[in-house]
Amino acid sequence: MLWAVTTGQPRSRRRARRTRFGLLFTLGIVIALVVAAVIVLRPAGPRPLFQMPVTCGETWQVGTYPGHGEYDVDFFPLSGDPWGQPVLASYEGIVTVAGINGSLGGRTPDNPDGPRGRGGGYWVKIDHGGRWETQYLHLLEPPMVEAGERVVQGQQIGRIGSTGNSGAPHLHYEQRRGWQKVETFFDGTPSGITVDDAEYTVRLTSNNCP
Repeated sequence: MLWAVTTGQPRSRRRARRTRFGLLFTLGIVIALVVAAVIVLRPAGPRPLFQMPVTCGETWQVGTYPGHGEYDVDFFPLSGDPWGQPVLASYEGIVTVAGINGSLGGRTPDNPDGPRGRGGGYWVKIDHGGRWETQYLHLLEPPMVEAGERVVQGQQIGRIGSTGNSGAPHLHYEQRRGWQKVETFFDGTPSGITVDDAEYTVRLTSNNCP
């Protein structure tokens, strides 16, 4: 007579192990969701004293246009060649992103009418603590900083360009509280740029000084 031979663990033990694994996996998901909710719902800290992301003492045209995006700000210099002008950190913080957003396109100082790219092109994002961050888009070339690097206010992080979905060399700039864009403040004063239902420009002078 042939006897059936079984190997491995009994079915009940394997079933219990799968059950424990499922419970631990579910518990892990619940903990991750709780942590994420705490981060999202945590109130933002005081607004940092952000400065304009351009050279101290210079006056720039700051504005928006229909379809640009609420609270989005574009910087254009009023003198000199816009290509390659310094882009400075508005406030101290830690770089969280330094790379390419979308695609670069082909607009350069030598070919200013080249093909547009997509998105923000070369860009930088800085975490300033208290759930505040700033973003700098359409830079000319790879950023001068790297993710994880600590920067100080006024430190150069890149140069004005026209990478990504950009029609001319300029700096697209945003301030965010949590994940929400908010009105930009410079040196404690609101820019006045909130909606994008009409073209609006203002001239501001940078106090981003050492």
